[in-house]
Amino acid sequence: MNPQPTAEEATIVTAYPAWTPASRAGIVPLHPYGFGTILGRSFVALRHNPRVLLGFALVVQTVAYLIVSAALAAVAVASFSRLDTLVEGSDEFDAVLTGSIALTGVAALVLGALAGTLSVLVQAVVVSEVASAVVAEKPTLRDAWRRVRPVFLPLLGYALLTLLAATVVIAVLGGIAVLVGLAVLPLGIVLGVLFALGLVPLYLWLATKLFLVPSAMILEGVGIRRAIVRSWVLTRRRFWSTFGVIVIISLAFGFVAQVISIPLSLLSGGISAIVAPTGADDPSGLVAFVVIQFVGQIGILLVQCIAVVVQSTSAVLVYVDARMRVEGLDHDLATYVEARDGGAAGLIDPYRIGLGRAPRPAPAWRTAPFPASPVPGAAAPSWPAPASAVPGAPGTGAPHGSWPAPPPPVQPSGAPAQAPRPPQPPTPPASSDPTAWAAPGGPPPSP
Repeated sequence: MNPQPTAEEATIVTAYPAWTPASRAGIVPLHPYGFGTILGRSFVALRHNPRVLLGFALVVQTVAYLIVSAALAAVAVASFSRLDTLVEGSDEFDAVLTGSIALTGVAALVLGALAGTLSVLVQAVVVSEVASAVVAEKPTLRDAWRRVRPVFLPLLGYALLTLLAATVVIAVLGGIAVLVGLAVLPLGIVLGVLFALGLVPLYLWLATKLFLVPSAMILEGVGIRRAIVRSWVLTRRRFWSTFGVIVIISLAFGFVAQVISIPLSLLSGGISAIVAPTGADDPSGLVAFVVIQFVGQIGILLVQCIAVVVQSTSAVLVYVDARMRVEGLDHDLATYVEARDGGAAGLIDPYRIGLGRAPRPAPAWRTAPFPASPVPGAAAPSWPAPASAVPGAPGTGAPHGSWPAPPPPVQPSGAPAQAPRPPQPPTPPASSDPTAWAAPGGPPPSP
């Protein structure tokens, strides 16, 4: 029969805290992860909050596509409609045709750049949502926008700056190739091909080094210059893994877009030939062509939305992994999650703690060199000892082979003095015979 616990024991037992569940898990573990985790979780993140990620991206991309298409169609109709009043084959007709093509091309570039600003908005919201998903939070669209709003204009300026830089570089190199081609046509063609081939690795290198700029701007609240420096530093030792993520995601979604567009193009041509065998004048063939192209554009638009979300997600995961490895962000995130799940309020954003934190130096025992192994015939290394602790050292007054006696203890005033220690027997001298041996406690070996 078990005895009843006493009041003191009952108090001790009931003093332990109540059981609390484990912290919720985010879309990635809170420790550094590898290339496969980044690539796989970039696709899995779509299922965490599809309303904010995919829904918002689809709405914004659809609106941008409709606006650009309508504006481009209006510019094309206004410019090419003048050809109906001119005689085909005349000099004036050719001049108007060339101007209409150039005007439509410039309008396409400008409208595409404006549509890219809406794409920047999608990327910013995705970065904010995925950063919350890492710590197992599911924010609303309003919460995600609250984090993006202070840095949206600098983020937009960065996008326009990169577009302007790319346009200037292409215009300068293209102008050089054209001028050389006017003098020597074969040399101009070769120079243009070399410029094009040289721009590909330059673009891939800069895209990899600047891959984390939007994430740094949104999560750290810094400007353009500081975000570029942060991305450059964080990708210093993660270049090839970051490059692999960019290339694989781009190739994967490019392949999917081609899989959708090529069969639909062949299908539209086949159906048009079946429905309107007499030619393009039949309106039924034109309707079939428009319907199939419309369905194909919807599929391509959906693929583009998913590609934007996945690529933005991978950028956040690369950013988080790089800061975990360099600045210990995993400890900050884990501390935040534990405090939040424990009921703490008013917590600081964990992504803004320890920015640029340098790694701790290694302990002295890890950096001090170990003594070399003794070489046969050489003196064994020894660590230096204080002169007062070396037997027989000058100034100690102790004979060689014996340690100095400790100083007598200081007795407090009025305390009885302790009895002196009895004298110890002298240490027997060591035998000169190296092969002699004596049992412990027995008589010393005879010389």
